[in-house]
Amino acid sequence: MKVFGVTGLKNAGKTGLVERLVTAISVRGYSVSTIKRTHHNVDLDVEGTDSFRHRAAGALEVMLASDARYIIQKEYEVGKSPDLSELLERLAPVDLVLVEGFKSAAHPKIECYRHETGNRQLYPDNKTIVAIATDTPLGSLLPEFDLDDTEAIADFILTSVNLSA
Repeated sequence: MKVFGVTGLKNAGKTGLVERLVTAISVRGYSVSTIKRTHHNVDLDVEGTDSFRHRAAGALEVMLASDARYIIQKEYEVGKSPDLSELLERLAPVDLVLVEGFKSAAHPKIECYRHETGNRQLYPDNKTIVAIATDTPLGSLLPEFDLDDTEAIADFILTSVNLSA
């Protein structure tokens, strides 16, 4: 599987870009999956459901299956979260995995940057960033794209991972 990341600081437009890229790349006939890193304590379950009760009883993994999808919830010790390679191993094979977050992982990334946030840019200190999607030209030595030019960004990503654009 090919892996390409979308990174940036808070409110930079990462999720919106990933959403648009999934659509733009999927309609070209490529299969796409995503992994999103969050710093929030995520729980898809609520107290009182049967699956919640399974976890509370000590199950390390609980699969909740319906006619339309399934969800696997895996418990691990705080501070022992899986690294990106372990998460990628859990996915079914696809043409491309878009990874949101995981700033320090080794895969190539495009940085989202919005001037109005006042956030610093990551690319000067992160050598895995190979391009920038921005609302303001930065004059960097990296390829820069308008944050809303999804098609050009999709072309760049597909070319970067050796899938034809």
